[in-house]
Amino acid sequence: MPKHKKQASSSSSDSDDGPVDRNPPAEKKAKMGSRTNDKEPTWVLEGKKLVKIREFKGKVYIDIREFYEKNGELLPGKKGISMTPEQWRKLLSLGDEVNETLRTSC
Repeated sequence: MPKHKKQASSSSSDSDDGPVDRNPPAEKKAKMGSRTNDKEPTWVLEGKKLVKIREFKGKVYIDIREFYEKNGELLPGKKGISMTPEQWRKLLSLGDEVNETLRTSC
């Protein structure tokens, strides 16, 4: 049986505003490497993989973690690592060596 399309009701308005978009635009996703507006300094690596500077039990950590959404809230998942500032600096100091190894092995 063919479906009948509803005809748009004519408006008594003289406005030339055009059709009203009933679907609000989708939220823009954070771009890779961008910083988000959070109380904790946060950078997006990709999707829900974030880098955050967090405080835990009075100490500062660099947290690289995959987050998940629950009830509209972004929560930290089990997949990730938290590093002290000293560990973070050590990792950064290894960057050139790691990059060189990647160049030769890939």
